[in-house]
Amino acid sequence: MQFNFFKSSSILKKFLVFNLIVFLFLGIFTFLYLQAIEPNLVKNRSEQHARIIDNTSDHINRLNIEFTRESVINFLLSTRFLFQNLDRVQLYDLDLNLLADTDTLDLAQDIFTRSESIQETPIDKSDENLNTNENLPTPKTNTFNTESYVKNYSQEKSTDTKLVISETINNNFYVMTINSVKIEGVNRGYIVVSEIANDILLAVEERQNFILRSVFYVVVVILIFSIFLNKYILKPIRSLVLYTKAIKEKDVKIGKHEKYLLRRDEVGQLSRSLNEMTEDLYKRINIAETFSSDLAHEIRNPLTSLKGASEVLSDTADSEKRKKLIKVISHDVERIERLITDYSQMLKDEASLSRAKMTKIDLSNVINSVVEDFNSDLSNSNKNIKINIKNTKLNGSKLNILGVESKLEQIVANLLDNAISFSPPEGRISVTCGTKKKDAQLIIEDEGPGFNETSIDKVFNRFYSNRPEKFGEHSGLGLNIVKNIVELHGGSIIASNQIGHKKGARIEVLLPMYK
Repeated sequence: MQFNFFKSSSILKKFLVFNLIVFLFLGIFTFLYLQAIEPNLVKNRSEQHARIIDNTSDHINRLNIEFTRESVINFLLSTRFLFQNLDRVQLYDLDLNLLADTDTLDLAQDIFTRSESIQETPIDKSDENLNTNENLPTPKTNTFNTESYVKNYSQEKSTDTKLVISETINNNFYVMTINSVKIEGVNRGYIVVSEIANDILLAVEERQNFILRSVFYVVVVILIFSIFLNKYILKPIRSLVLYTKAIKEKDVKIGKHEKYLLRRDEVGQLSRSLNEMTEDLYKRINIAETFSSDLAHEIRNPLTSLKGASEVLSDTADSEKRKKLIKVISHDVERIERLITDYSQMLKDEASLSRAKMTKIDLSNVINSVVEDFNSDLSNSNKNIKINIKNTKLNGSKLNILGVESKLEQIVANLLDNAISFSPPEGRISVTCGTKKKDAQLIIEDEGPGFNETSIDKVFNRFYSNRPEKFGEHSGLGLNIVKNIVELHGGSIIASNQIGHKKGARIEVLLPMYK
């Protein structure tokens, strides 16, 4: 089902669904990340507390501090440097009696946060405040009751592991770490380190805000990109798809999408290619329609003659007249056969040439080979026509062109066949090859009647001939086939009559040279 959706959906839908899936995974990841921020920050803060607790326990052991109220207070005063940047430190005995609390010491909080050194002085044990059995003074900030937490901690099976507690009280976020105090391996009480850690909440809030802003910006960028994608890429593609459908339904005019043709990107390239393909398609359709009509017309004439001759033949008893009628029928059948053969060959030539791979070919070798074959055939006929070649060596240089050898041979063969068809007995045909500017040049001249000057520009049209019928049999497709092959090779062909005292037709073929 999912694969079918991605196969059948538009690119825009695929893009949006893909981004939705990505956002879903990012949302889950972001949620898990945000859930872990606070615990990680609390853990880092508790690790700081743990180091202070370890240092305090180490100092108590090294100084052999008795775990009594007086000794612990003296210790706190003499080792206050251990508790810099802390809000509160408390020590309890095993009976959960509060021995000392930094908030109850007659010291301002900034004393524990100052970096300057303070001279340690012995505390007079006769001080009445220290010898009194009264309860400790009331803490300055009695918002965080640690006694219950210490009591629960003392009831744990093992007090070797530190207990970390985080709690929000009166809009303040507290982090507290509890651990046992061991002297010479024996548990003598508990130490509690606590502080207001609102900076953790601020850090969490800042990161949440940053992520939310980032998500918002990403969404905006994706929306802008989606609009851009839809307007400048997907919309033109959809238009081109509709254009191709219209072409299929023959309901479109060439050049309907000019606004995309001027673009220099891939869409413009696609539009131009599609436009060129459409023009070529319609051109081929028009050519096919025109040619089909012309072919039908050309076949209709010999068919009409064939039908009339056959009808008369059945009622004719005169042998001489029957021979003439049979000759007419034979001529018409041959005419139809030539038309069909040439038409079929023309279609094959166009199809094969469009698929064939062009290679570098020496045109002079092709000409020599074709002329040699024709002279061999003519020597065995009674026409006594001779083909002469001029300038084939070109002073040792080659007439290299890029083309299909078989089709180049067909050009020479069709032109020679046309020249032979219109040449008188004992006639001569001249074949000249050379160069003209940057092109390879082929000229074929015969001694026939030449072309009609008033319609010489039509000699390459299908089924057109303006030379006398008595000069040979032809379908009217030979020169048209040659012209198509020449143009498919990037060349040109020109028909004219010879200048001067000589009579006959002159056909010049120019093909681009290949270095």
